[in-house]
Amino acid sequence: MQTPESIDAVQSMLADTGYVCGRALATVVFLSLKLGRPLFLEGEAGVGKTEIAKALAASLGRKLIRLQCYEGLDASSAVYEWNFPAQMIAIRTAEASGNADREMLQRELFSADFLVERPLLEAMRPDENGPPVLLIDELDRTDEPFEAFLLEALSDFQVTIPELGTIKAPEPPIVILTSNRTREVHDALKRRCLYHWVDYPDFDRELDILNARAPEASATLSREIVAFVQRLRTEDIFKKPGVAETIDWAKCLLALDVIDLSPEVISDTLGAVLKYQDDIQKLQGSEAKRLLDEAKASLEPA
Repeated sequence: MQTPESIDAVQSMLADTGYVCGRALATVVFLSLKLGRPLFLEGEAGVGKTEIAKALAASLGRKLIRLQCYEGLDASSAVYEWNFPAQMIAIRTAEASGNADREMLQRELFSADFLVERPLLEAMRPDENGPPVLLIDELDRTDEPFEAFLLEALSDFQVTIPELGTIKAPEPPIVILTSNRTREVHDALKRRCLYHWVDYPDFDRELDILNARAPEASATLSREIVAFVQRLRTEDIFKKPGVAETIDWAKCLLALDVIDLSPEVISDTLGAVLKYQDDIQKLQGSEAKRLLDEAKASLEPA
């Protein structure tokens, strides 16, 4: 599929995959595709940053390549490594056959046959369906040296393997970087990207998202779920639920054949929407009823 030619086309394309986004996010996605610039998305966990990469890959018919970041991730782990066990077998085989020409063996051991491609190198390879979508997920979990490496990789869209030389992408991949903002990402990296803060959606958009992802839920139940979660986000809790938790909770309630919310149902299923025991403890008993009453009152016509 060709890249969309308008912001409205981006919204429609993503909606076809079940991803409901506002015009501001659709605009920055459109510009990223049009200008070939990496897209940097920040926001709380569970608001749909990772999902947009999946939706883009699905709607464009491109391969999705995901680099999940973690503390201690270095360039070699993100680009390539050599298949050491296979190299050792090749060495032993050559020695056993008496054909251990040192120079020839070294060239063979460090050839593409023994190369294990990691996400960044894989994203540089040509693909018949077009450049892949490269998702660099939760960049804030890595260290600053890895950020510095990414500056070069995202500027030139090439990586260097000492034994093989420089490998440059024939067409730049579609790059999406995400951060939960557990630490600040360096400005030098942000400047190379288009930036967007992905916030919690308002009631109407979250309801649209829930209808797209859990269409089996009745209109009444969906509205109550969204109203309760929206009200819950205003409370003083350690981790506010994201859209992902809203969807998970709705699916749990459907599995239990719940028709409408009650304090008892909420208490029994809070583990689907809250992930910390202290937060769950705050919502026990009368607190769950209070929030539910407030949520239902917000749904009543003025």
